[in-house]
Amino acid sequence: MGQLLISNWTAQDADTHLRQSCRVMARLIARHGSCPLADRAFRPFPTLVHSIVSQQLSAKAADTIARRVQAIVPGFTPAEWLAVAPEALRAAGLSSAKARYIVELARRVSDGRLNLEAMQEAADAEVIAALMELPGIGRHTAEMFLIFGLRRPDILSLGDAGLRRAVRLLFGEDATLECVGQPWRPFRSVASWYLWRHLGA
Repeated sequence: MGQLLISNWTAQDADTHLRQSCRVMARLIARHGSCPLADRAFRPFPTLVHSIVSQQLSAKAADTIARRVQAIVPGFTPAEWLAVAPEALRAAGLSSAKARYIVELARRVSDGRLNLEAMQEAADAEVIAALMELPGIGRHTAEMFLIFGLRRPDILSLGDAGLRRAVRLLFGEDATLECVGQPWRPFRSVASWYLWRHLGA
Protein backbone atom coordinates (compact mmCIF):
# COMPACT_ATOMS: atom_id res chain seq x y z
CA MET A 1 0.00 0.00 0.00
CA GLY A 2 1.36 3.44 -0.88
CA GLN A 3 1.31 6.62 1.15
CA LEU A 4 -2.23 7.12 2.47
CA LEU A 5 -3.83 10.52 1.96
CA ILE A 6 -5.94 12.27 4.59
CA SER A 7 -9.21 11.53 2.88
CA ASN A 8 -8.94 7.77 2.62
CA TRP A 9 -8.32 6.38 6.09
CA THR A 10 -10.42 6.26 9.22
CA ALA A 11 -9.91 5.34 12.85
CA GLN A 12 -11.87 2.16 12.21
CA ASP A 13 -9.51 1.18 9.38
CA ALA A 14 -6.52 1.70 11.64
CA ASP A 15 -7.95 -0.05 14.68
CA THR A 16 -9.06 -3.08 12.66
CA HIS A 17 -5.62 -3.50 11.15
CA LEU A 18 -3.75 -2.97 14.43
CA ARG A 19 -5.98 -5.35 16.40
CA GLN A 20 -5.49 -8.07 13.81
CA SER A 21 -1.74 -7.59 13.41
CA CYS A 22 -0.57 -7.10 17.01
CA ARG A 23 -1.89 -8.51 20.28
CA VAL A 24 -0.35 -5.65 22.29
CA MET A 25 -2.12 -3.10 20.11
CA ALA A 26 -5.39 -5.01 20.52
CA ARG A 27 -5.07 -4.60 24.31
CA LEU A 28 -4.25 -0.89 24.02
CA ILE A 29 -7.19 -0.25 21.70
CA ALA A 30 -9.53 -2.05 24.10
CA ARG A 31 -8.24 0.09 26.95
CA HIS A 32 -8.04 3.52 25.29
CA GLY A 33 -10.71 3.44 22.58
CA SER A 34 -10.40 4.78 19.05
CA CYS A 35 -7.56 7.08 18.09
CA PRO A 36 -8.75 10.61 17.15
CA LEU A 37 -5.96 11.45 14.69
CA ALA A 38 -8.02 10.94 11.55
CA ASP A 39 -10.59 13.47 12.74
CA ARG A 40 -8.25 16.27 13.84
CA ALA A 41 -8.97 19.68 12.37
CA PHE A 42 -6.48 20.87 9.78
CA ARG A 43 -4.65 23.72 11.56
CA PRO A 44 -1.08 23.46 10.29
CA PHE A 45 0.50 26.63 11.69
CA PRO A 46 -0.79 26.27 15.29
CA THR A 47 0.10 22.57 15.22
CA LEU A 48 3.67 23.30 14.19
CA VAL A 49 3.97 26.06 16.79
CA HIS A 50 2.78 23.69 19.51
CA SER A 51 5.38 21.15 18.37
CA ILE A 52 8.14 23.74 18.76
CA VAL A 53 6.84 24.82 22.18
CA SER A 54 6.86 21.17 23.30
CA GLN A 55 10.45 20.42 22.29
CA GLN A 56 12.49 18.92 25.15
CA LEU A 57 9.63 19.37 27.63
CA SER A 58 7.30 17.02 29.44
CA ALA A 59 3.72 17.05 28.23
CA LYS A 60 2.63 18.77 31.44
CA ALA A 61 5.24 21.53 31.20
CA ALA A 62 4.51 22.05 27.50
CA ASP A 63 0.77 22.37 28.15
CA THR A 64 1.39 24.91 30.92
CA ILE A 65 3.58 27.11 28.71
CA ALA A 66 1.22 26.75 25.75
CA ARG A 67 -1.70 27.99 27.87
CA ARG A 68 0.30 31.01 29.04
CA VAL A 69 1.41 31.81 25.52
CA GLN A 70 -2.13 31.45 24.19
CA ALA A 71 -3.24 34.17 26.58
CA ILE A 72 -0.89 36.50 24.70
CA VAL A 73 -1.34 35.02 21.22
CA PRO A 74 -4.94 33.75 21.40
CA GLY A 75 -5.38 32.78 17.76
CA PHE A 76 -1.88 31.39 17.30
CA THR A 77 -1.81 33.11 13.88
CA PRO A 78 1.38 34.25 12.12
CA ALA A 79 0.27 37.91 12.34
CA GLU A 80 -0.21 37.66 16.11
CA TRP A 81 3.20 36.08 16.60
CA LEU A 82 4.86 38.83 14.55
CA ALA A 83 3.13 41.53 16.62
CA VAL A 84 3.87 40.26 20.14
CA ALA A 85 6.90 41.50 22.08
CA PRO A 86 9.65 38.90 22.73
CA GLU A 87 9.68 39.93 26.39
CA ALA A 88 6.05 38.90 26.74
CA LEU A 89 6.78 35.47 25.30
CA ARG A 90 9.71 34.96 27.67
CA ALA A 91 7.53 36.04 30.60
CA ALA A 92 5.06 33.31 29.59
CA GLY A 93 7.83 30.73 29.89
CA LEU A 94 8.90 30.40 26.27
CA SER A 95 12.65 30.30 25.80
CA SER A 96 14.33 33.00 23.72
CA ALA A 97 15.43 30.39 21.20
CA LYS A 98 11.94 28.93 20.74
CA ALA A 99 10.47 32.42 20.42
CA ARG A 100 12.96 33.17 17.62
CA TYR A 101 12.15 29.89 15.86
CA ILE A 102 8.39 30.53 15.95
CA VAL A 103 8.71 34.15 14.84
CA GLU A 104 10.87 33.07 11.89
CA LEU A 105 8.28 30.41 11.02
CA ALA A 106 5.58 33.09 11.17
CA ARG A 107 7.61 35.35 8.87
CA ARG A 108 8.06 32.65 6.26
CA VAL A 109 4.39 31.68 6.35
CA SER A 110 3.31 35.32 6.16
CA ASP A 111 5.51 36.24 3.19
CA GLY A 112 4.75 33.04 1.29
CA ARG A 113 8.16 31.42 1.47
CA LEU A 114 6.56 28.49 3.31
CA ASN A 115 3.14 27.16 2.28
CA LEU A 116 1.95 24.75 4.97
CA GLU A 117 -1.40 24.16 3.28
CA ALA A 118 0.32 22.93 0.11
CA MET A 119 2.11 20.29 2.16
CA GLN A 120 -1.12 18.29 2.23
CA GLU A 121 -0.23 17.06 -1.25
CA ALA A 122 3.51 16.58 -0.68
CA ALA A 123 5.25 13.30 0.10
CA ASP A 124 6.38 12.67 3.68
CA ALA A 125 10.07 13.06 2.76
CA GLU A 126 9.40 16.36 1.00
CA VAL A 127 7.59 17.76 4.03
CA ILE A 128 10.41 16.71 6.35
CA ALA A 129 13.05 18.25 4.09
CA ALA A 130 11.16 21.55 3.77
CA LEU A 131 10.56 21.90 7.51
CA MET A 132 14.14 21.00 8.45
CA GLU A 133 15.31 24.05 6.51
CA LEU A 134 13.71 26.16 9.24
CA PRO A 135 15.74 27.09 12.33
CA GLY A 136 14.84 25.03 15.36
CA ILE A 137 13.01 22.29 13.49
CA GLY A 138 14.65 18.89 13.36
CA ARG A 139 13.44 15.57 12.09
CA HIS A 140 11.40 14.74 15.19
CA THR A 141 9.42 17.99 15.09
CA ALA A 142 8.81 17.50 11.37
CA GLU A 143 7.55 13.98 12.03
CA MET A 144 5.19 15.26 14.73
CA PHE A 145 3.83 17.74 12.20
CA LEU A 146 3.20 14.91 9.74
CA ILE A 147 1.25 13.03 12.39
CA PHE A 148 -0.68 15.79 14.13
CA GLY A 149 -0.73 18.52 11.48
CA LEU A 150 -1.14 16.56 8.25
CA ARG A 151 -2.69 13.45 9.83
CA ARG A 152 -0.41 11.09 7.96
CA PRO A 153 -1.25 7.56 9.13
CA ASP A 154 2.10 5.79 8.72
CA ILE A 155 4.78 7.86 10.47
CA LEU A 156 7.05 6.15 12.99
CA SER A 157 9.45 8.50 14.74
CA LEU A 158 12.35 6.19 15.52
CA GLY A 159 14.11 8.88 17.55
CA ASP A 160 11.20 9.44 19.93
CA ALA A 161 12.34 8.50 23.42
CA GLY A 162 8.79 7.98 24.68
CA LEU A 163 7.96 5.51 21.93
CA ARG A 164 11.15 3.55 22.57
CA ARG A 165 10.41 3.41 26.29
CA ALA A 166 6.83 2.26 25.68
CA VAL A 167 8.06 -0.53 23.39
CA ARG A 168 10.48 -1.78 26.05
CA LEU A 169 7.70 -1.74 28.66
CA LEU A 170 5.19 -3.54 26.45
CA PHE A 171 7.35 -5.88 24.37
CA GLY A 172 10.39 -6.50 26.57
CA GLU A 173 13.74 -4.85 27.22
CA ASP A 174 15.32 -6.23 24.04
CA ALA A 175 12.50 -5.06 21.75
CA THR A 176 13.20 -2.27 19.27
CA LEU A 177 10.70 0.22 17.91
CA GLU A 178 11.69 -0.43 14.31
CA CYS A 179 11.21 -4.20 14.55
CA VAL A 180 7.98 -4.34 16.55
CA GLY A 181 6.53 -1.58 14.38
CA GLN A 182 6.68 -3.50 11.11
CA PRO A 183 3.27 -5.21 11.50
CA TRP A 184 1.67 -1.84 12.26
CA ARG A 185 2.15 -0.58 8.69
CA PRO A 186 0.39 1.38 7.20
CA PHE A 187 -0.91 2.79 10.51
CA ARG A 188 2.24 3.39 12.52
CA SER A 189 1.13 6.93 13.44
CA VAL A 190 -1.94 5.49 15.09
CA ALA A 191 0.11 2.82 16.86
CA SER A 192 2.39 5.59 18.12
CA TRP A 193 -0.61 7.40 19.57
CA TYR A 194 -1.52 4.27 21.53
CA LEU A 195 2.03 3.98 22.84
CA TRP A 196 1.98 7.58 24.03
CA ARG A 197 -1.40 6.99 25.63
CA HIS A 198 0.03 3.99 27.46
CA LEU A 199 2.78 6.13 28.92
CA GLY A 200 0.30 8.77 30.04
CA ALA A 201 -2.24 6.37 31.47
